[in-house]
Amino acid sequence: MQQPMQARTQPTRKRPMTRMQWCLALTISALSWQAQAASYCGSLSNAFGPFDYRTAASENPQAKQLVESAHFTPEVENLIKGSSSYIGGDLDYTLRAFPNHHRALASVAKLALRTKGTTAPGLKYSFTCYFERAMRFTPNDDGVFMVYGTYLYKRGDVAGAKKQFMQALALNADNVPANYNLGLIYLREGSYDKAREYAKKAYAADYPVQGLKNGLVAAGKWDAR
Repeated sequence: MQQPMQARTQPTRKRPMTRMQWCLALTISALSWQAQAASYCGSLSNAFGPFDYRTAASENPQAKQLVESAHFTPEVENLIKGSSSYIGGDLDYTLRAFPNHHRALASVAKLALRTKGTTAPGLKYSFTCYFERAMRFTPNDDGVFMVYGTYLYKRGDVAGAKKQFMQALALNADNVPANYNLGLIYLREGSYDKAREYAKKAYAADYPVQGLKNGLVAAGKWDAR
């Protein structure tokens, strides 16, 4: 007996997402990432601040002077000794009040490279969290990406450093150290044309370190014009 024929069904085609749907999906993804980061690296809410370090001198000079005189002394910045507690405790206080404090972030990076661990006594979060918090607080601050990239480069994460330097330059094409350091990475990769391009930008702004230029000269790839 002949079997009844099965009805043929056409495969359903997914309609391409509209621009509004894309924007909504990206927004949901960003909010999800921020929520995950906040749960691990803590809320940015603080009893004092938080303040934007870039405008602190003009908008919150008293807060800046109070925090730096009590917690971010030269001894703390240079990792010699703490001021009110452990070095980590003073850095933590400074970076909860000013999450994008560039010099305090640089000190956290130096402390991380010294200890070779994930955190240090007095710090409330991991070393990496302080950079995540700074980027979450001021995502348009090229200085934060510059400091983080330098830390990653010194830690041996060249790919991660490259990403941070490129982000810094996307925010501010005139960030001189970012131009220099990205040039160093391209030199290391053997991408001499790109290395020379970023070297020219750095040296046009009178960047004093000659290592990138010397490397290009040694490779026969420096053009003084």
